[in-house]
Amino acid sequence: MSAGFEMGVVETFMRKLCLIQKPAGLAGFFRFCAIAVGLACLLGMQALAATKTPHVGYVYPAGGRPGTTFQVTLGGQFLDGATNVFFTGEGIKARVLEHTKPLGGKQVNLLRDRLQELRKGLSAAKASDQFITVRDPYNTNKFNKISRADAEKELAELRKKLANPNNIRPANPQIAEQVTLEVAIATNAAPGSRELRLRTAAGLTPPVVFQVGQWPEYIEKEQPLRAASKSALKSGETGRTGSISEMRIQLPATVNGQILPGDIDRYRFTARKNQKLVIVVSARELMPYLPDAVPGWFQATLGLFDARGHELAYNDDFRFQPDPILFFTVPADGEYYIEIKDAIFRGREDFVYRVQIGERPFITSIFPLGCRVGQTARIELAGWNLPVTNLTVPAQEPGIHPVSVTRDGLPSNEMPFCVDTLPECFEQEPNDSTAAAQAVSLPIIVNGRINSSTDGDVFKFSGVEGETIVAEVMARRLNSPLDSVLKLTDANGRVLAANDDHEDKGTGLNTHHADSYLRFTLPAAGTYYLVLSDTQQKGGPEYAYRLRISRPRPDFELRVTPSSLAGRGWSSMPITVHALRKDGMTNDIVLSLKNAPAGFTLKGGRIPGNTNQAVMSLQATAMASGEPVELLIEGRATIDGREVAHLAVPAEDMMQAFAYHHLVPSKTLLVSVAGRAQGAWRAAKADLQIKRPKKK
Repeated sequence: MSAGFEMGVVETFMRKLCLIQKPAGLAGFFRFCAIAVGLACLLGMQALAATKTPHVGYVYPAGGRPGTTFQVTLGGQFLDGATNVFFTGEGIKARVLEHTKPLGGKQVNLLRDRLQELRKGLSAAKASDQFITVRDPYNTNKFNKISRADAEKELAELRKKLANPNNIRPANPQIAEQVTLEVAIATNAAPGSRELRLRTAAGLTPPVVFQVGQWPEYIEKEQPLRAASKSALKSGETGRTGSISEMRIQLPATVNGQILPGDIDRYRFTARKNQKLVIVVSARELMPYLPDAVPGWFQATLGLFDARGHELAYNDDFRFQPDPILFFTVPADGEYYIEIKDAIFRGREDFVYRVQIGERPFITSIFPLGCRVGQTARIELAGWNLPVTNLTVPAQEPGIHPVSVTRDGLPSNEMPFCVDTLPECFEQEPNDSTAAAQAVSLPIIVNGRINSSTDGDVFKFSGVEGETIVAEVMARRLNSPLDSVLKLTDANGRVLAANDDHEDKGTGLNTHHADSYLRFTLPAAGTYYLVLSDTQQKGGPEYAYRLRISRPRPDFELRVTPSSLAGRGWSSMPITVHALRKDGMTNDIVLSLKNAPAGFTLKGGRIPGNTNQAVMSLQATAMASGEPVELLIEGRATIDGREVAHLAVPAEDMMQAFAYHHLVPSKTLLVSVAGRAQGAWRAAKADLQIKRPKKK
C-alpha cells in the first residue's frame, strides 16, 4: 500500500470521526483526544515509512556474456520482499534466490543461543539417533525433539546469518542488505548497457547499470599474493593496509572485480608482439555518483607492467572522463599484467569495476562534431583498431545521435554527433587574430578545431544596435577535450563579454561544465569579434568544437524524476518535472501523458514560466499487473507564436560527495502498480473501526 493512499484513508476517517463521534462529557473528550493522537501517530509513521525508498547501491558482477547463466549480488537498502527483476532491452531474465539482511545485537544474541543449543543437542545424541533433543527457544523449561536433518540444516543457516560482516554495525547501511539473483543472458542478447530494477515490497528500485559483453568473462577471485605494505600502497601517513591479489586470464577478456580498502587487483596474461591492445575500465560508468564518498565515485587507476614488474603505461582517467583507458602496442611476445586500484586506496563493496582487454575498435575523436539537417556528413575518425578512417553519415533529425563502427563483429564505443537546423561552415585558417578574422554571416554554426596550445580562432560579424546575440560552444558535451573560453570584443578590441564555463543541467554525467556560453545585447551597430581558445592552453586534432552564433533560440528540455515509481490502484505518486530552459525561454510548459495505457492520469501538469521545476501527481487507477508500465510525459509550450513539444527524459536525482546534485538520465520511466485499491480501502477501514461499548 502506498504511504499516500494510507495517509488519505486516515485523514478521511479523522474528518468522519469529527462529524460522527461527538465527545460527550469530559471522559468522552479524553477518549476522542486519545483516538486523535493515535491516528496522528499512525499518520506520522506512514510519512516515515514513505522515506524508506528501496535502492540498489551496486551490482556484482555488473555484466555478463550472452549464452551464460550465473549468480549476481545486489547490495542496497530497504530490499524486503524482493520478488522480480526487470531489465531494459531483450534477452535477459533473472530470478531472486535470497535476501540477506544485517542483524541487530539482540537478534545476533538470540541466534547464537539457538546455535549453541543445536550444537549441544547434536553432541549429546548418538550417531544412530534420527532425532535429537533441543531446548525450546520460547520456553527454556521445555525441550523439543527435532530430526537430525532439520537440526543440521538449521545450524548451517544460522552460521551463514551470523557470518554476515554487516551484522550489528554495517560499515555503510546503504549497501548492507544483499539480494542474490540468478541471471540468464540469451545467446542473441544485444551487447551494450542495460538498466536493472528490482521490485520489492516497497516498490521499484532506481535503475543501475548492467552490461552485456561479447568476450569471455572472468570474476575476480581473492587470492592474495601478500599483504600490501605501507610503502607499496604509498599510504604510510595514514597507516592503511590492504592486499595484492592476482588472477590469470586469457585475451580477449572482460574481468569483473571489487576493490576493498587498500586492495590492489592484478590480472596476468600472455600477449603477442604488435598486438594493439585497448584496455578500458568501467567503474564510474557503472555507478556515476556515490553520495558519501569524495570525489563522489570510485576513482580507478590502471597500470600495465611487463613480467618483471616494470611499468609500461599508466592512466587514472581518459581525458576528462574519470574511468581510465590505455592504448598499448605490445613490444614483444611474453607475459604482462594490469593493475587496478583506487587512486587514494579507498574501497568497499560498491567499488565495482569491469575491464575489457583486447584488440577492440575504439574511436578517440571525430571531426566534424555535427552537421546540418538534410546534409550527408563525411566524418573523419581517429582511434585504435578501426576498420575505416572516414565514415559517411546520412541526414538525420535534429538532436544528438551515436556514431560507431564495427570490426570483426565487435562494435566500437559510441561518439555523439550533433545535428542542427542552422546553416553551417568550417573554420578557415589562418584566423588567429582580429586582422585575419574569419568573416561569418549570422546565424551560423562553425565547425572547427583548436590545433595547438597557442591557437585562438577569431570570427567577425556585423551587428545592429539593440540586437541580442548568443554565442555557444558545443565541445565537451560532444566528447571533445576542449575546455573553451569565449570573448566578445568590439572593433576597438574592448572586451564586452567573456565566459569560460556554463552549466548545462541536461548533461548529468558532466562534473566540469567546460563549454562556454554568451548572451549579449549589442550596444551599437558595427563589427564585432568572437575569440575562441582553450583555457588550459592545450590543442590538437581532437580539440574540435561547434560554435553557434545567432539570435536567441528559446527552447527547453525536460527531465522527470524519479525514473522508477510504484503504487497501488487509485494511489497518487509524486513526480518532479525539471525544465531546462534555453536562451532565456520563459514560457509556461504544459505537461501530459503521451500514448499512456488506460488507468493513468497526470495531475497538476504545468510548469509556470517563472519556475524551473514543478511537483505533480501521477495517479494510477489501473489494477495490478505483472510487468511495470513504461510511460511517456510530453511538454508543450507556445514560443514566438509556434507550439513546441518535447518528451521528458527520465532521470535520477543523484547526490555526489554529500553536497552536489545531478540529473542522471535513465532509459525509461517505469511504473509498477500492485494490489487492488478497493481491497486496500476495506482493510484500512476495518483496521480503524472503533467499537462502541455495549449498553448495559
